[in-house]
Amino acid sequence: MAGLGELERSVMDVLWASSEPLSVRQVHAALSDDRDLAYTTVMTVLVRLSGKGLAARELDGRAWLYTAAQAREELTAEAMHSALNDDPEDRSAALVAFVEKVSPDEAEMLRKALADLEQTPDPGRPRKRRAAS
Repeated sequence: MAGLGELERSVMDVLWASSEPLSVRQVHAALSDDRDLAYTTVMTVLVRLSGKGLAARELDGRAWLYTAAQAREELTAEAMHSALNDDPEDRSAALVAFVEKVSPDEAEMLRKALADLEQTPDPGRPRKRRAAS
């Protein structure tokens, strides 16, 4: 998500919060409570997010409806993995630095996730996701 601008993140937050596809008008209305935005600005951001593969869109009559193309945690994981791949030699150091910054609760979640991965017999099989507690 580091590559997203502030408005793009806000638009994605609206899409992630919705259980159904949203029109530009609906996204604009959700964002207009906190800021003064032109409808066309929101439309442009949605089109760009769609072009980046972050938002999916489908035509419904004459209006485009938008949804997040992937869950927030999937996008975050991709960003983290991409950052770690930038310099493979520093990967270990980056992982250690990351772990040093997590809270005790987050460290416990990481331990559980690693334990679950070690118990997964087939690495190609989709893994169950745990809800954050």
